[in-house]
Amino acid sequence: MSKITEFRGSGVVVQFDEARCLHAGACIQGAPQIFDIHGRPWIRPERGDAALIIDVVARCPSGALAVRYEDGRAAEALPAANIARLVPGGPVYLHGNLQVCDGEGKRLLETTRAALCRCGHSSNKPWCDNSHQARPFEDDGTFAADASIAESSAEDASAATQPLTVTVFANGPAQCDGPLTITDAFGEVAWRGTQCWLCRCGASQNKPFCDGSHKTSGFTG
Repeated sequence: MSKITEFRGSGVVVQFDEARCLHAGACIQGAPQIFDIHGRPWIRPERGDAALIIDVVARCPSGALAVRYEDGRAAEALPAANIARLVPGGPVYLHGNLQVCDGEGKRLLETTRAALCRCGHSSNKPWCDNSHQARPFEDDGTFAADASIAESSAEDASAATQPLTVTVFANGPAQCDGPLTITDAFGEVAWRGTQCWLCRCGASQNKPFCDGSHKTSGFTG
């Protein structure tokens, strides 16, 4: 369950979704005078200017942090492309014009950043909650799929600025519809296309793609 808190100052409103925070530390490293986990409140927008806050918030890989101007205008520009980056032994980071829906078509979230669980053990599915740290998820963040998939799909992703719809099916994969580029943990482009199904159970032998293993692995979520 999301618990969103707002912090105002310097002409912006910073939102913090505690349930999606992975403690990546990008905010603390980027502006420690504004984001101080030992302070109360821990976010003090008045200690920096709007441009700095917007820049640092955009580095949050999970989307736990978001920002808008106090007059309601969007502060973060839509990314130029939809990117999925694999994290070794961890989630897949999504960055783009994202619309996340459940299997019934209900929109769960519109965002530019998200971290989807890949290990299958998160208590906050579809989001990662760092459960992979307690129950190691064996994946090195490289690409298991045949390279010919990327070659045959590359031309389909030309309209990179279009939205990416991520449909999370109960007890199954996440279907991605829209232009998407997937990179491995080293930033190398491994796949481009406009439709794929990402594994959420952690058991696929064709990671990051679903291979149907959720049907026999007992995965729920």
